[in-house]
Amino acid sequence: MSETRTTHGLAAIEAMFATAKAQGRAAFLPYYPIGYPDYETSLAAIEAMAQVGADGFEIGVPFSDPIADGAVIQSATYHALQQGVTVRRCLEAVRTLRARGVTQPMLMMSYANPLLAYGAARFVADAAQVGVDGLIVPDLPPEEAHYFAESCRAAGLALVFFLAPTSNAERMDLVASNATGFIYVVSLTGITGARAELPSDLMEFIARIRQRVQTPLVLGFGISTPDHARQMNGLVEGFIVGSALVRAGAQGVDAVRALAQSLRAALA
Repeated sequence: MSETRTTHGLAAIEAMFATAKAQGRAAFLPYYPIGYPDYETSLAAIEAMAQVGADGFEIGVPFSDPIADGAVIQSATYHALQQGVTVRRCLEAVRTLRARGVTQPMLMMSYANPLLAYGAARFVADAAQVGVDGLIVPDLPPEEAHYFAESCRAAGLALVFFLAPTSNAERMDLVASNATGFIYVVSLTGITGARAELPSDLMEFIARIRQRVQTPLVLGFGISTPDHARQMNGLVEGFIVGSALVRAGAQGVDAVRALAQSLRAALA
């Protein structure tokens, strides 16, 4: 029997951050693409991470030209596309996960083209209906986001924008005035992928953002180990791990569960 969600959309994301803050830690939001290594295994991997304490999820929509992603995620999403995973199938995945009792916030991570092909307003309405709480669109700048922003506002969904080390003060202000739910902070210049060390100037970068931004910050790109997770506490409100979990996915659900559990345990 599935649990009942008491909050949805922006309210669910706000509640997630409030819970993590009350426990004195950052929120852990794993990224995982639908369809890797196959459709059912991807759902089982997300369920497993929900069971070991993930606070929320970035649900990956496979796309043929994932310009922000490194080799691990590129390969995984290409594999998913070859198996026929579509935007509609990803929405069905969220519906199924909700029916199976996954109550954590889920944000769909997709590039703009597949969503525009589906229809921006139609996608947002369908996403809200199946239990999606927000959108993360890496190649959608705030200046061009009106066709998503209006629909997300009407549906109560978050629309997340990005800041990178190259972002100047004007850009920070623009993103802060448009992002809802949280701001995705890119830890480095480059693409996604597990790295041994986080950038040495990361704390200074976060401090610059804090001077201008009140919105919760979620850090991604390069975070892959429990030690990295420990470094997030007190620095940002949340962090995303993607490539390391996707790499584990090639070895099955148990490997994904074990890595997610170690990342979450590092926050205790």
